[in-house]
Amino acid sequence: MEITAAVAPEPGGGFVLETVELDEPRADEILVRVTAAGLCHTDLVAKDDPRRREPIVLGHEGTGVVERAGAAVTGIEPGDRVALSYRSCGRCLPCLAGDRAYCERARRLNGAGRRPDGSPTLTWRGAPLAGSFFGQSCFATHALATADNAVVIGEHVDPLIAAPLGCGFQTGAGAVLNVLRPGAESRLAIFGAGGVGLAALLAAKSAGVRTLIAVDVQPRRRELALRLGATDALDPAAGDVVAAIAERTGGGATHALEATGHATVLAQAVAALGATGVVAVVGLGAAEAPLNLRDLLYRGKTIRGCIEGDAVPQRFIPELLELHAAGRFPARELVTRYRFADINAAVTDQLNGDTLKPVLTW
Repeated sequence: MEITAAVAPEPGGGFVLETVELDEPRADEILVRVTAAGLCHTDLVAKDDPRRREPIVLGHEGTGVVERAGAAVTGIEPGDRVALSYRSCGRCLPCLAGDRAYCERARRLNGAGRRPDGSPTLTWRGAPLAGSFFGQSCFATHALATADNAVVIGEHVDPLIAAPLGCGFQTGAGAVLNVLRPGAESRLAIFGAGGVGLAALLAAKSAGVRTLIAVDVQPRRRELALRLGATDALDPAAGDVVAAIAERTGGGATHALEATGHATVLAQAVAALGATGVVAVVGLGAAEAPLNLRDLLYRGKTIRGCIEGDAVPQRFIPELLELHAAGRFPARELVTRYRFADINAAVTDQLNGDTLKPVLTW
């Protein structure tokens, strides 16, 4: 079928809205009419990856309405509203242990640009077009997904809220609620007050954490963090942020979240921990970081990688929606709506820090 999609023709360029062909859904697939899609840092990393050799349709924070469901699909029917997230096989050891974010087939299922069997879901100008990004490629009017990366949600759920739950908000909130699990007396420092970091802050606030420190270079983000419940908002360019955190926490944070992807910031986050503190790393960026190994050893600190908030979407997304409905996870504060036609403006605004979390709608 013909659809409209935001195609990224080459690394470093912008998106272009094009008419492309979407394959018919197979027995294990659903066809979703996309109503909204969050713009995530991971989309931009993939768009500008210099190793990419073909045009691609990205987008992995989709929400929409199921128009068709394959014969083998259970639990999802035409007319259902769904939020789309990452894929997992459900059969490997991590999946069977409940750690679906660490699925052994994750790379093939989410980043190969094709179905697992190698067949394309999209065609453009007579040639295969890379898609199936996180099992969806939702920067389009329609997307193919599967039951393992679709979560049925209520018909009255705001698409602007549901879309970012598929990755960004799920990652930040999950890192706090599923991995760090701070208590009321914990002292949490969040490095990077973007969409992921502030979703983490909202989650920590919902869990009753009373000491919440946000660290970000942008004044508007620090102001928003304070408005959303941070007890302090620090500018790392204004002085020794590690010393400032130690002063405000009585010796160091018990927990930290690194959401920037910068190696030097991770080193700061580790240094800002008190004895036996834990930092969860969610930022996609540097592959190596300078760390003080003696500090790690002598003070019993832990660095914990975290993908997708260690969340199983079918369980965690409904939990976040319940928190939102109860007023304990006010995610609408983080979102700005853009038309899909303005996707390049949304990218620019996000990179400049003018917008926290763009959500694209048709």
